[in-house]
Amino acid sequence: MKTVTTDDLKKLYIPLRNSHKGQNGRLLIIGGSHLFHAASLWALTVASRIVDLVHYSSVLENNEVVQKAKEEFRNGIVVRREELDAYIEEDDCILIGPGMIRDNETETLTNFLLKKYPHKQWVIDAGSLQMMDVSLIPKNAILTPHHGEFQLLRSKSQIPNPNDQTEEDKVKIFAKQFHCVVLMKGEKDIASNGEEVRIVAGGNAGMTKGGTGDVLAGLIAALACKNDPFLATITGSFINKRAGDALYEKVGPYFNATDLANEIPRIMYEVVKKLSGKDELYARSDR
Repeated sequence: MKTVTTDDLKKLYIPLRNSHKGQNGRLLIIGGSHLFHAASLWALTVASRIVDLVHYSSVLENNEVVQKAKEEFRNGIVVRREELDAYIEEDDCILIGPGMIRDNETETLTNFLLKKYPHKQWVIDAGSLQMMDVSLIPKNAILTPHHGEFQLLRSKSQIPNPNDQTEEDKVKIFAKQFHCVVLMKGEKDIASNGEEVRIVAGGNAGMTKGGTGDVLAGLIAALACKNDPFLATITGSFINKRAGDALYEKVGPYFNATDLANEIPRIMYEVVKKLSGKDELYARSDR
């Protein structure tokens, strides 16, 4: 199996110096709950560094998260649930699930939106991933399960489970059957679009902290606004692990999801500069 390197990211979208607001991505994040307040904010934090516009929708009673969201990205928009349709239609990608709990409300909202908007680019994570009807997985959707969530998805799908199948085989077969992209998170991440399989190495004990998966989901969703879904997935996983390893070199495992979200822009800039072959992406005279 091929391990991802920067050479695999050559087609990554890089914002043009003369681009205008909105041209570098518009993302809608649907997440949060009365129980998990911070999860979707970690996704917001990293996404707002990458795309031009981030819209955010949470449950009504999650007022603290909504208020924090307004403070975190002043150029973003907090969207009420009754306004979701307009933003789903206009945004490039929708991330659903970070911080959403496993209950009937999550199940109803997730399945309703996936059924109503199968033509949109979706990233499905956490609570939505666990509660969705697998028959409603939209084409090219990106699924970000950990090992246990992936086993749940497979059990719902009724895909045969021969003893001789590797984890890579299982991910590829599921992605092919549902015409989607799967990133199974773990010590090594396994990504497949049903045709190719890529391994993303790296990571460390610090990345077991709560919220690091939400950071990854936000990163992948932001990248999916302007990139092919499989490219967005392997790029997000690669940069996320590189950022975690860079933090480990500085402080060992003693970092959290906020630290990870704040390290990602630096790592991403390093990767983009390497891809462009320039020491500085934009010359000062061009700014």
